[in-house]
Amino acid sequence: MPNPNPTWNTFRKLIETPDLPALGPTTRASRRSLAELNRAIDGFSRDANLSAALEPVVRSAALLWHDYLDESHTISQNIHTADGSFLHAIMHRREPDYDNAKYWFHRVGKHPCFSEIAGQVIGVLERNKDLAATLAPRGNWDPFSFVDACQAAAQRPATDETAETLRAIQEIEFNALLARVFSGISAETERR
Repeated sequence: MPNPNPTWNTFRKLIETPDLPALGPTTRASRRSLAELNRAIDGFSRDANLSAALEPVVRSAALLWHDYLDESHTISQNIHTADGSFLHAIMHRREPDYDNAKYWFHRVGKHPCFSEIAGQVIGVLERNKDLAATLAPRGNWDPFSFVDACQAAAQRPATDETAETLRAIQEIEFNALLARVFSGISAETERR
């Protein structure tokens, strides 16, 4: 479902890659160089007139999507919001430091985008009811079960069907979080 927020759509195109990030720390050949990515984020932040509070969230997310886990971590650990904790948790899950990822998901609490994630995941997993019931029990997203599923899949090749499905779910999670983050831009802009 396309997001009607043009700023989110612009950002999504800015960080787009031909392949999805791995569940773990693997770096992809398709990622942009750090210098190129930072220049693009600087230009985007300036053009979108991002607030001082939103710019680090956006930068951390872009770095995370492009497999710069350490650089993303340096930023996300200093964002003291549920969104920052969410990015921090994803980074630790990919690192992999599964216990630390769960710690940060505890810090997230019940994030406003969890219902969106659950709905999309249930749709993706129509043919895998068991996994759907594990990741979205009673229609509620369970990030801790997703951490466990990623940990179990870590020993499988990236081409494994379950690993591919989990990578697609990781994209749903990322997109839902960022769509929510950018929905705040619309509200912020309307108040000006």
